[in-house]
Amino acid sequence: MEWMNQELEQYLQFFIEHRQKDWPEWLVAAEFVVNNKVYTATKVPLFMANYGKELRMGGDIRRREKVESATMFIKRMKKVHEEAEATLRKIQEKMKKYADRERKETKVWKKED
Repeated sequence: MEWMNQELEQYLQFFIEHRQKDWPEWLVAAEFVVNNKVYTATKVPLFMANYGKELRMGGDIRRREKVESATMFIKRMKKVHEEAEATLRKIQEKMKKYADRERKETKVWKKED
């Protein structure tokens, strides 16, 4: 989560005045940006990974929508998590491959060495 803190800090630095009294006003916007950003590692936004739907601003509360059943929601969330997990696994394998290129065999040490 350190990367997220760094990202939020960087985002807020654009808007905070030098006396740092207005930063709470920007937190909602910062939260929206972080939750709606598609991350390279997972290929999905955090909000999608957590709630299984896109994060939207506004909306019409008078619009009627069908309520999704719990079973359908669970299936959809499972699919989102599986896709994110597969993407992370692929990235992890790629990182290991590049890290292993630089590794050398270790010397076996004996007693008294």
